[in-house]
Amino acid sequence: MQVAQLDSQHLAQHTPMMQQYLGLKAQHPDVLLFYRMGDFYELFYDDARKAAQLLDISLTKRGQSAGNPIPMAGVPYHAVEGYLARLVQLGESVAICEQIGDPALSKGPVERQVVRIVTPGTVTDEALLNERQDNLIGALYHDGTQFGLAVLDISSGRFLINQFPAEETLLAELQRLDPVELLYNESFAHVALLGNRRGMRRRPEWEFELGTARQLLCQQFGTRDLVGFGVEQATCALSAAGCLMQYVKDTQRTALPHIRSIRLEQSDSMIVLDAATRRNLELTQNLAGGQENTLASVLDVTATAMGSRLLKRWIHQPSREQTLLLERQQIIAELIALDLYASLVTPLRQIGDLERVLARLALRSARPRDLSRMRTALQHLPELQHLLAQSSNPALTLLATEIATFPALCVLLEQAIVETPPVVIRDGGVIATGYDAELDELRAMAAGATEYLQQLELRERARTGIATLKVDYNKVHGFYIEVTRANSHLVPADYVRRQTLKNNERYIIPELKAYEDKALTAQSRALALEKQRYEELLDLLMPHLAQLQQSASAIARLDVLAALAERAETLNYCRPELVTQTGIQIDNGRHPVVEQVLSSPFIANPVHLSPERRMLIITGPNMGGKSTYMRQTALIVLMAHIGAYVPADRAYIGPVDRIFTRIGASDDLASGRSTFMVEMTETANILHNATQHSLVLMDEIGRGTSTYDGLSLAWACAEHLACRIQAYTLFATHYFELTQLATQLPHLANVHLDAVEHGDSIAFMHAVQEGAASRSYGLQVASLAGVPKAVISRARHKLAELENGANQHPMSEKASSQLPLYLESTPASALIEALATLDPDNMSPRQALEAVYRLKQLSH
Repeated sequence: MQVAQLDSQHLAQHTPMMQQYLGLKAQHPDVLLFYRMGDFYELFYDDARKAAQLLDISLTKRGQSAGNPIPMAGVPYHAVEGYLARLVQLGESVAICEQIGDPALSKGPVERQVVRIVTPGTVTDEALLNERQDNLIGALYHDGTQFGLAVLDISSGRFLINQFPAEETLLAELQRLDPVELLYNESFAHVALLGNRRGMRRRPEWEFELGTARQLLCQQFGTRDLVGFGVEQATCALSAAGCLMQYVKDTQRTALPHIRSIRLEQSDSMIVLDAATRRNLELTQNLAGGQENTLASVLDVTATAMGSRLLKRWIHQPSREQTLLLERQQIIAELIALDLYASLVTPLRQIGDLERVLARLALRSARPRDLSRMRTALQHLPELQHLLAQSSNPALTLLATEIATFPALCVLLEQAIVETPPVVIRDGGVIATGYDAELDELRAMAAGATEYLQQLELRERARTGIATLKVDYNKVHGFYIEVTRANSHLVPADYVRRQTLKNNERYIIPELKAYEDKALTAQSRALALEKQRYEELLDLLMPHLAQLQQSASAIARLDVLAALAERAETLNYCRPELVTQTGIQIDNGRHPVVEQVLSSPFIANPVHLSPERRMLIITGPNMGGKSTYMRQTALIVLMAHIGAYVPADRAYIGPVDRIFTRIGASDDLASGRSTFMVEMTETANILHNATQHSLVLMDEIGRGTSTYDGLSLAWACAEHLACRIQAYTLFATHYFELTQLATQLPHLANVHLDAVEHGDSIAFMHAVQEGAASRSYGLQVASLAGVPKAVISRARHKLAELENGANQHPMSEKASSQLPLYLESTPASALIEALATLDPDNMSPRQALEAVYRLKQLSH
């Protein structure tokens, strides 16, 4: 049933309740409507069918409306968060419809209203979020010449915009940010470019109108214009930001005071990483899609979730601002020198995820336990300040000044909230005794029922002579006097029967009825007053929101720097020197992840790149460590540009603007691209965008095609990088012909990773040495992989044949050990082939004699 298309004539055929539901559903046709009915949120028609499938819940029917059965599915209101979490993870959005009318005063269905819309990018509830990952919503707009992107983290108030002239840059940014929900305009012509992302939302064109966007943003920030934010000229991105702001306001249906500014990201202040580089370096996600054995998994020993999220942002966005990086290094050095990083862990853990608590406070969705966590955080801020006061380091002192203490707020929360509050305010028990005299009085009146009932029970037993008489209470029938059926003849005349049970009768008397009215009224009044006081408490906290957010941000930075200090000490990292001279020199560098998973000691290796030595041609055996050596160089450079210490004895790193990687073989079947096509696309991106300040890692270029084609491409790419671009380049290859480039072109050098043979086995040395490798050891590696011995034996014979008959290749100065692959058979090779097929251990004497005759004939 298409609810949105119902007209008034069809609507009139339904029951009043279904008319109300269908009217609300028509206002929210694209989301699931959770319609509150008693203790359940119900879904009807298509929503019910969809929810039943997504949540694996029962699909039932509820009577009939307009002559047809109504499909229905529902979830209990007390367990709704778990179901919402599953739907949000699937990219679905849900409109929450609550009863806002008074059932006692309602004629017909109780008035209901959609109070909020839960979408993947706008959730703030703790149960619906991954605490150690950012949860971003983005909006995208294309004005015909460039792409505008706006991104908001509603759980922290971080609002960013950027503009991109090219599709590749946009895709790299989307891969970095990974928004869980992405809005785009109706005329957006590049939807296919975005792939099969979850949470894609098409929005009307008018929401992207620039004038409306400026007005919305100025209204949000309380400013006359946007000049102070430095974003006025980014008109394409502002159009996207306006749509995003409108969407968030529509879904949250409340003020958003924690979103106070907008920032234009500048690519020239950061090291640019494209999507392939982020994937190949396994920064926060490994190649299998998990979080294990990544750079983040090694570095992330943060004490708070907000610190963990910030560290991942730093990793994905390494900075080129020397002042900022030097400041971070100084703080790490100070935390190590004073052994402060270990002392900070305890108070930081107690502070917890203050950032997201404050977001819920701003949205007025903060729950009692959020306020309890805020109280705990505020209680530990003085301890944090006391620890930081031990340092006189200017950088750390400046950071400490951004972390304020809030003694008045701390006292307020200590007085107002009970020690261990319930999850929600609904049933009361949140406001502490002593905070409000009127509330205490009403509670005492409601709580005095127990003593009163005991006294009344004793009096009535004495008056009636019924020893088993009981005075009790339940939520359904209120207060009552219970008498067994056998004693009912002793009941006085003023007893009025309230309920008859199998073995008992329940009565009420005027005195008990009067007390019931008084007690129950006090209970409901106490609950209403407690909810009012809770809202007033949020009002008292709200004026301090901006300062609290600033402190939370500084605490997150301190947490990350303390974690990096701990890693530096524990893992024996050194402080890198970021210099203005061109070059990269790393002494005894190590791969930060591989060295943690190896059971044996990691073999450290140097890297030396300079204006006179811009490219290293790396040769050596498979499994010899070429890829590890290349990746560790990139990771060390990246770590230095987040301000961290690095896994090396010493590191001098000159200016770097971008890091490119072309590593590994994979295809893109969804886009119809072969392994070789993916390889060439990534190579083309590097050759078009690398500069002389870029770090380029190229691994096995050309291996996806024929030998001559591959070698020619690899040779031409190496020449282009060395002569025209002059980037810092690590170029790993199995084409030994490329080692001749070092004698023909300037600024090139050969290095290799060696191996030692022991009979049929091989030992990888993993040590980088100057010069070219002598061979690839491919057959030995194949043997280690378990290739059958008969195949290895045949391959050895074929290799000998190829090496003996190889012609000199035009690109090399001497005969190649690999080319050409196809040679004409010679009598000698035919004889060798025949010998290779013989199995003397399983031949009879007659078979052996016949074989000798055959070999004799082949030799002529």
